[in-house]
This record gives sequence, C-alpha cells and structure tokens, in this order.
Amino acid sequence: MKRGARPLVSPAPRSWRGGIAAALVAWLLLVGMTAAGAAPRQVGEHRWEGVERIVAIGDVHGDYDNYMAALRLAGIVDRHGRWSAGAAHLVQTGDIADRGPDSRRIITHMKRLRRDARRQGGRVHHLLGNHEAMNVLGDLRYVSDGEYRAFVDRHSRALRERYYRAWQEALETGDPAAAGALAPGHREAWEREHPLGWVEHRLAWDPRWDPSGELFRWAMEAAVAVQVNDLLFVHGGISARYCGNSLESLTAMARHALADADRQDGGILVDPAGPLWYRGLAGAAPATSGAVVDAILERHGAARIVIGHTPTPGVVWPRLDGRVVMIDTGLSGAYGGHIGWLEATPQGLWAGYPGGRLALPDQDGARPGYLDEVIALDPGNLALVQRRERLAAGLPDAADAAVEQPSGTGEAGDAQLDPACGSVP
Repeated sequence: MKRGARPLVSPAPRSWRGGIAAALVAWLLLVGMTAAGAAPRQVGEHRWEGVERIVAIGDVHGDYDNYMAALRLAGIVDRHGRWSAGAAHLVQTGDIADRGPDSRRIITHMKRLRRDARRQGGRVHHLLGNHEAMNVLGDLRYVSDGEYRAFVDRHSRALRERYYRAWQEALETGDPAAAGALAPGHREAWEREHPLGWVEHRLAWDPRWDPSGELFRWAMEAAVAVQVNDLLFVHGGISARYCGNSLESLTAMARHALADADRQDGGILVDPAGPLWYRGLAGAAPATSGAVVDAILERHGAARIVIGHTPTPGVVWPRLDGRVVMIDTGLSGAYGGHIGWLEATPQGLWAGYPGGRLALPDQDGARPGYLDEVIALDPGNLALVQRRERLAAGLPDAADAAVEQPSGTGEAGDAQLDPACGSVP
C-alpha cells in the first residue's frame, strides 16, 4: 500500500479491537468447555455420562454368526470383526452362554473388542446373565454339545480318563455301597454325561476346579448393571426387593456368590427376584408396578431401564411408556434367530433390524403403529403378528415366565415382593 493511501477496509477503533479480542477469547473458552462437557466420562464404577452413541444387544446364547451380524449391521464392527465405532459404547446384557455352540468363541471375540474399543475411546460393557452364573455354579442344564466340543483337543480323551478314575476312586472310598451297585454298563452312561471337553469346560468355568479359569474370570469381570447416560442396563431386571441397592452393591453381591467355594447359597445369583432372573419388568406375574419402576429410575437418576433375559421375540419392545425397554429379540438360532439391537443417539432411541432402523415409541399408545412397521420388516415372524393381535384385543402385555427358572425354585419371577422399594444388604 502506498504511503498516504486509504486502506480498503478501515481498521476497527482501539476500543472495538479490545472488545472483539475479549469476545473471541470468551467464545473460544465456551467452545472448549462445551467440547469438554460433551466428552464421554466415567462418573462412577458402573456409570458413564456424555456418551454420544450407545448400542445394546440382548441374549446371544452361543450364536456367533448372528452375534457378528448384529454388530456389523449396527456399525460396531467392520467386515473383519474389528471395532469400527470410535467412541461409542456397546452394552451386551448377558447370557452369552448356553443353548448354542459358540459361547467361548463369542467371549474370546468380545475380549478383543473390549481392548480395541478402549484404544478408540469407546467401551464394551458385558453384563452378567443367569446363564453365566449357572455355568459357574455347575448348573449345566442348557449347555450344548457344541460348547463342550469347543474345548476338545488331543489331550481331552486322556484328561477325561484321569477324571473318571479319580471319580471312581472317590466313590469307592466315600460310598462303597454305591460303587458296588454300579451297573456293568455304567461307563457308557457316564461318558454320555461327561462328553469330551466336559472336564475342560469345568476347568474354564468353575473356580472349585480352577480359580484362574478363563471363563470364570470373564464372569467375575462382568457387572450386574451399568448406567450409560440416562439408560440403566441389567440382564433380568430390578425388583422392589433390590430397588434401593446401588449398582456397585449388586455387582459386589454377585461376585461374592460366584467366588463362594462352598456353594451352599447362590444368593443373588439364584434369587427369582434378583437381577439375573427377575421378569417382573417384562410383565411376568407379579409384574412390577409403575410406582416401583419410577422409584428405581429415581434412585439411579435414569430415564429408562433396559433388560434382556425375556425373549420378545423379534422386536425391541418398550413397556410402561418407554420406561422399560426389552431387547432380548431372540437373536440366537435357539430362539428363532431374530436380529435386533437398541441404539441411543442425541436424536433419540432407535430399534435396529436387518431391514432398517425405527424410532422407538415412548408412549404405549404408539406401540401398535410401531409394531406394524416391525412386522413389515419381518412379515414371516408369526410371533410378531400374535403380539399385534394381543394388543388389538387389549390383552395384558405379559411375558412368558415359564421359559426357564432357577434350579430348585418355582417359576422365575414368581416371588412375592414387598410393594415398597427395598434393598438387600
């Protein structure tokens, strides 16, 4: 610019320049504070806030293919099964084990996924389900043959032979009469009850066999319940009996019971009103009242409680005006292979299906229309049509409580509960 020439744009007066600088600094501070406030952060042992995206899947039950399909469709993993969701949080609400052959394979993958997610700022939360607890406690009613075969190697036959001899010697020493009464062909029946891989399965799950077993340690690392933003996740549900308990106390009680070598009392792990078995939030009798649900949510500062355990099947299903969300869609082939997941973003709650993503209604009156949309995505699912007919007929939205139950108890979820919000020490 030539000396004496006028600038094309006049400089701001000194007083203005000072004001602009101050405003710019204030704006930068505000942006920085907002960004910091939005960053995901852990605010308790089992609580996180500021998470932009949450994906939750329900019971997997040993179906690796559908487990991976759900994660890929939800954008959690890439086509190679590697974490691709950045700072998102994945919640799996328990019951990886039993009914299908791939429980160990799924757990192995989820361990790697948990590590890779943390590297990108994300998290994987795996919750304790009743089937993980059953495997630790030795209740093997639902273990599939494939789960035993997953442990078989070239040493399995010799290992089983050593166990048989030890079992036989213990029986002869402890109960000679019973040993003498064994039928000549008892070995064949014994081997059917103890297939190859059975011993390794017990070594992996049961701390009485091996306190450092890989799957026992996995179960001990699981939380009973976690809260991410305003969503409270638990496998079965929280009843009035446990309404006043903290998330930390629920997990502490479960871990104590898992590690109890005496096995005299499974405590919270086998309580029909406990968080692993309770079905009252799903509508099973006695169904949880709205007042108790409100008390649970108020206790934890949450807006909704998300549960697995009770198959829907084929639909992410809201209850009590969206305060309860059921996400056990029956993903495993043992329950029909209905893939579905819950997704939470700043724009709201969504139900994901292979055919598309639908907004989740937060009013019971909107559920018929939502269910019609789900049926349109999966018209061959008769269970969805039957659910729609029940809604149209005004029948109660009740779960089938007879699906399974704790060993030695009545119907799961049939405990008579105190109406007040209590806690278990």
